[in-house]
Amino acid sequence: MRIIAKLLLLSLEEDEEVVLNAVMSALGSFENKTQLKEEIACEKLAFAGMEIDASKRLVYRGEKEVNITFTEFEILHLLARNPGRVFSKEQIYDIVWKESYSGDYNIIMSHIRNIREKIEDNPSKPIYIQTVWGVGYRFNKNISSGL
Repeated sequence: MRIIAKLLLLSLEEDEEVVLNAVMSALGSFENKTQLKEEIACEKLAFAGMEIDASKRLVYRGEKEVNITFTEFEILHLLARNPGRVFSKEQIYDIVWKESYSGDYNIIMSHIRNIREKIEDNPSKPIYIQTVWGVGYRFNKNISSGL
């Protein structure tokens, strides 16, 4: 726990419980606002040539909006907010579909291919979403986030 502010309290209230409740309420409100600001900051991810706005569920390449499906957005956002982390096809399916899958993971490969066609300059030589052969996929950690 880190100290983010000091509090000096002067009250004419005699009931200590009323004073403590007011203080706790104020501190809770401050904490909620701080968390909200942190969440809003994480809603936009910017990389070289691409921006992902999670709150609006939009992807931009330069100034151009990319037409992307719900599932493609979920996969892209998952990878982009965890640059460098390798996700197996099974992990991607479990997280995006919110259920375990025991069948063919070609659906993940198909979505990755579709995403690459939409966001990569050369989909056959991707710079954003990288394949880790025999393991899964990761977002390129060497593309710096601009935000």
